[in-house]
Amino acid sequence: MKRKDILTPVGIALGATMILLGIYFNSGMDGFSTFLQMSSFIIVLGGLTGALLINFNLKEVKLTWRVFKEAFNKSDHNLRELIQLFIKLSEKARREGLLALESEIEDLDDEFIKKGVYLAIDGIEPEVINDIMNAEITAMEERHGKGRAIVEKAGEYAPSWGMIGTLIGLVLMLNNLTSPETIGPSMAVALLTTFYGMVLANLVFIPIAGKLFNMTEEEVFMKQVIIEGVIGVQSGQNPKILEEKLSAFLSNDELKDEQEGDEEVIGETVNES
Repeated sequence: MKRKDILTPVGIALGATMILLGIYFNSGMDGFSTFLQMSSFIIVLGGLTGALLINFNLKEVKLTWRVFKEAFNKSDHNLRELIQLFIKLSEKARREGLLALESEIEDLDDEFIKKGVYLAIDGIEPEVINDIMNAEITAMEERHGKGRAIVEKAGEYAPSWGMIGTLIGLVLMLNNLTSPETIGPSMAVALLTTFYGMVLANLVFIPIAGKLFNMTEEEVFMKQVIIEGVIGVQSGQNPKILEEKLSAFLSNDELKDEQEGDEEVIGETVNES
């Protein structure tokens, strides 16, 4: 299940705010008008769009908005809850058989877990289950990589188009050296395209591409845990052994929290008795 991630818009807003504050403290409110230049916007955004249209086909370009939206969402991955689910499935499978697991997974939202458990119920060999599910992970990584490539390329092209705009401005400025008083303002305008390109690349495109990569890595990690859990349930592993095996995926902090939770439960049990 996915929900809105507040950190992405907060990060962009914070970066933009720091830039605006830097301008304000340096030159006051009048400084903002200096940084607003429509021709520079047109060169950077127009050139960037054109480059992306050349680099990618129409189908891939249409995915751009959907890819951007993903960076503003996050998945609710709870590794401890996932481990507990497989312990529960393992206990039921040992007690009632694999066929009894169908009723347990009907209401699950995770199609990857359901697919793995159904393969186990069908009696597929563990090696084959591992191959099938890892093939799905590989396909998912390729899909995510193609979507992320658009954002990564935008991060590469934006500064370059900023430099192209700067060169255009310099050529126009040098062509008009008969008016020395215009050199300063013309130079400022020329540099603005580089400013726009660098801001877009380093505050928007590159960070979002990095976030999308991290999200894919996290999803792959969770799916690897699911594969281990499915194979453990299918092979009839003891729930305690399966718990120990899957707990290896927990970080040290998560293991510490889990141990503290177990100690609290034991302490409450002792007090009640």
